[in-house]
Amino acid sequence: MRHLPYFCRGQVVRGFGRGSKQLGIPTANFPEQVVDNLPADVSTGIYYGWASVGSGDVHKMVVSIGWNPYYKNTKKSMETHIMHTFEEDFYGEILNVAIVGYLRPEKNFDSLVQGTRENAVVSKDALRCLKCHKLSQYLKHRASKSLISAIQGDIEEAKKRLDLPEHLKLKEDNFFRVPKSKIMNGH
Repeated sequence: MRHLPYFCRGQVVRGFGRGSKQLGIPTANFPEQVVDNLPADVSTGIYYGWASVGSGDVHKMVVSIGWNPYYKNTKKSMETHIMHTFEEDFYGEILNVAIVGYLRPEKNFDSLVQGTRENAVVSKDALRCLKCHKLSQYLKHRASKSLISAIQGDIEEAKKRLDLPEHLKLKEDNFFRVPKSKIMNGH
């Protein structure tokens, strides 16, 4: 994305229910309207920046923009993981996001599983698992662990980068102080 930082806001909507339940990494999802209004030059991938809910405090965040190939989404999404523990869900609240930088492109973790099958690489764990489960279940589990590990790596990298002075100053941007009642995209 050429136009960084990029600011957007929108009402938090229910996503696929995978972030917290399957991955242990909760995400706040933007409505289709916000995703559809992203600049044309936005590459799919993982970005980092700052986020707040309503008029609350500003926290570090990572956001996935794209198709989430691991889950084979048919609709582009924008899923934000805020690096803060919230006491309760905040569906319907306004999410304010300042995207500061790009971390990496999307990855299809199923392709890692496919590569494992094609190369017939079976670890001791897989052999143990074969005694009680099918190989495909084991490989799916490994892909899920790879996805979680990549997300955790993204979070750690984002934390470091957001501590840089040029990114830290955006935490105080007036964007986070404006009235939160309208949905908008842009600078």
